[in-house]
Amino acid sequence: MKLKSFLGISAVAILLTSCVSKKQFDALNSNYKQSIENLAERQREIQDLRSVNSGLVSENTLLKSQNDALKTSLDACLNNTTQGSTNITKLINEINASNAYIKQLISTNAKNDSLNLALSNKLKRSLDNIADDDVQVKVLKGVVMISLSDKMLYKTGEFAVLPQAREILGKVASVINDYDTYSVLIEGNTDNVPLNSANVPRDNWDLSALRGTSVAKILQNEFGVNPNRITAGGRSEYNPKTTNASVSGRSENRRTEIIIMPKLDEFMKLMDIAPKK
Repeated sequence: MKLKSFLGISAVAILLTSCVSKKQFDALNSNYKQSIENLAERQREIQDLRSVNSGLVSENTLLKSQNDALKTSLDACLNNTTQGSTNITKLINEINASNAYIKQLISTNAKNDSLNLALSNKLKRSLDNIADDDVQVKVLKGVVMISLSDKMLYKTGEFAVLPQAREILGKVASVINDYDTYSVLIEGNTDNVPLNSANVPRDNWDLSALRGTSVAKILQNEFGVNPNRITAGGRSEYNPKTTNASVSGRSENRRTEIIIMPKLDEFMKLMDIAPKK
């Protein structure tokens, strides 16, 4: 087969040489070789262009991927900005609500502090002729606390109020009646020495509670304090002011306290309890 091809090419060459001059043949042969070289060059250029195109396709794919990632990030950013704006608006509203509540609380506190200061001063003026050991008046968080010693009110181990104590209770009742929107809590307290009586009161719980209710009944029955404002009870030995290890300490712990305070809703405000949202 190769021999036939060779003979064919030789025959063409002989035919060509027989038809054209050697000069023309050399020119044609030179053009043929140049065409072959040009074709090879074009093929190399095509291959280079294919490589470039492949690189551009890869770069385009990468850019598209980066663009998608940037778009996702932008969407998230815009969403966060919207959410952040919502949160900021909510925070501003909460701050405004808190400021309004603080202003209301300050106003309420100022009002109640003024009332309680007036109440305290009036009580102190009313009771200024009573020994400090027997009567103590203190104002705390809008609450007026009057502490009365047991020796001024009762005989040892008894709960009946002494006649001479009625003058003091009358002065306290007068102030309580002037502040008729306030609640009144009466608490009996004892020391930790057990009672030896087999009768009523049986123990310090009984004694403290009976002393509290005895004072409540006098305020109601003799001085006209509305009973629906009064809460009376006893705390036995479990709310001491000082140690029970000494005679003076036990004497101080044996007391009856009258606590005058605003109604519950006003009291909650004074105790800095924020309103429910």
